[in-house]
Amino acid sequence: MDTAHAEEATATRHEAPAIEVRDVSRRFGGRRALDHVSLRVAPGEIHALLGPNGAGKTTLLRIMTGLTDADSGQVVLQGVPGRDPTSRETRGLIGLVPSGDRTFYLRISGLENLLFFARLHGLRKRSALGRARACLRDVGLEEAAAIPVGQYSHGMQKRLGIARALLTDPRLLFVDEATHDLDPGGAILVRELVGRAAANGAAVVWTTQRIEEIRGFAGDVTLLGEGSVRFQGTVPQLLASTEATRFLIQLRADGVGASEVLERGVLALEGLGLLAPVGVEDPSHFVLELSDGVVLGRAAAALQGVGLDVVACREERSDIEAAFILLTMGERG
Repeated sequence: MDTAHAEEATATRHEAPAIEVRDVSRRFGGRRALDHVSLRVAPGEIHALLGPNGAGKTTLLRIMTGLTDADSGQVVLQGVPGRDPTSRETRGLIGLVPSGDRTFYLRISGLENLLFFARLHGLRKRSALGRARACLRDVGLEEAAAIPVGQYSHGMQKRLGIARALLTDPRLLFVDEATHDLDPGGAILVRELVGRAAANGAAVVWTTQRIEEIRGFAGDVTLLGEGSVRFQGTVPQLLASTEATRFLIQLRADGVGASEVLERGVLALEGLGLLAPVGVEDPSHFVLELSDGVVLGRAAAALQGVGLDVVACREERSDIEAAFILLTMGERG
């Protein structure tokens, strides 16, 4: 799914939602897993559910799919309050890719597994066979269709899980940590398949800890921390929630050597930040780390004040990672 599609999907968030979570809470014993969580996912949107381990992502996914009950609150699917996610009618609308899936029958083939699950969904034998073969082809397992699943690699079993979730061409697709332990090629394939489902109108909830993968892929994002919503909005809005503090800069001063440039810079930035050389093989580039509350413009002005020109500058860290850490581990606002 490319950036243009992600932006188009984001524009749909004002439409009537296909998935709506209203003020859902859940406790397990004395532990609060979810605390008054709400979100909306429109048809054709990929909504990222982001958070560290223990944030409540999987619990919320299980509540949305009817595998766990909420203590309070409500989940509305396809605009129908009180719809039972476990009913046969609703199961046909839902595709689920669980984390750590161990529900395949290892002694039979991938094709036979998909045929079994397609028949459970009520597909007639001929339709089930056609859908099973098509889904195996889509996930790149066509040549392994007759091989027992117990002989599949872990990555192949992950792809088979995607194929099963897509069997009924679901209108609601829930994906839990699908790329957690896949190689880059496998992760790209999974995102492409999910992106294709969204392009065909499916509402997608995508849970992940791999925060960089939501850029250009997801439309809206809900960030959970300790069961509470710490952020909700678009990916660009998430990026705007924190400021860069670490930069790679190129400094120049006519007739001045690298050691003197560094000395001048360190003195000019006293109290504003730290300046360190990249290495002896690259004497004109430095790492600048700003102190808390200091903006880049102020540091650049200080450097220019001692005769050092900032020739080039780029951020030297992940924007999304910084926002993730700030919002999930920092103090609540």
